[in-house]
Amino acid sequence: MNKRVIVVLALLVVGFAISCKQSQESTEESSMESNYDAVEKSEAVSSSAAKVDPKSNRKFVRTADIKFKVKNVAKSTNQIEDATVKFGGFVTYTNLQSTILEEDKTKMSQDSTLVSTKYLVENDITIRVPNTQLDTVIKTIAKQIHFLNYRVIKADDVTLQMLSNKMAQKRSDSSEKRVANSIDTKGKKLNQIIEAENTLDDKKEQNDANKLQNLSLDDQVNFSTLTLQIYQDETITQEMVANEKSLNSYRPNIGLQIWESLKSGWFILENILAFLVSLWPFFLIGFLGFLGYKKFLKK
Repeated sequence: MNKRVIVVLALLVVGFAISCKQSQESTEESSMESNYDAVEKSEAVSSSAAKVDPKSNRKFVRTADIKFKVKNVAKSTNQIEDATVKFGGFVTYTNLQSTILEEDKTKMSQDSTLVSTKYLVENDITIRVPNTQLDTVIKTIAKQIHFLNYRVIKADDVTLQMLSNKMAQKRSDSSEKRVANSIDTKGKKLNQIIEAENTLDDKKEQNDANKLQNLSLDDQVNFSTLTLQIYQDETITQEMVANEKSLNSYRPNIGLQIWESLKSGWFILENILAFLVSLWPFFLIGFLGFLGYKKFLKK
């Protein structure tokens, strides 16, 4: 008997060990699949256009446009905004909204109605991050992707454009100085001075425009722009609401209506009696006239 108990216990221990091992292997496989899925998504949205070569002297304006589905828009929005700040960027635009697709009302009882609403939650986000952190931010955002619709990454080479602006700025500076010098040394007639001053203003305006354009390009080179469109599966919510009472619900019963009619009739009778009493002078004159007429007839 004891041997049988020992054998049963041994089998139970072996079975429990095997089940634990299988569960552990299943967990490890699930974890590996999850990690592989995250790596695969990161590689899918990444691009060499988003990477910076520190040895290159070229200037690139990098932009990214990505649309993807997430499990929860509100939570993913917070994760994206936190990652943006973490890597030295900032959010310039976010528009989180719910769009009602369908609404159905089912009357459940005399006092309540079940309202079923199908809606879509989405958010359009625009963020700017340091150019050197663009690829890192994109890979971090990829962790939120449940389904990727598309991703477009651009790297526009503006090296020659910035060089051209600098050269134009130098020419404008030199021309501006020559015009100013001519005004100070050679300008004598009023018309000549006014014309030279207008020319100088044009040169200054052109110089300022070149400076602002280069500053704008510098800003776009240093900070890349990401435009994100995120959404989640259609969601259905159900809510029980109270029914609004119709006007007929507030009508009094027949007994109360009869009682109110009796009171209204009595008030009308009172008004008629009061009106008749107010005519007593006419009744008095008529009565006296009747007496006088009767007395006259007797004579």
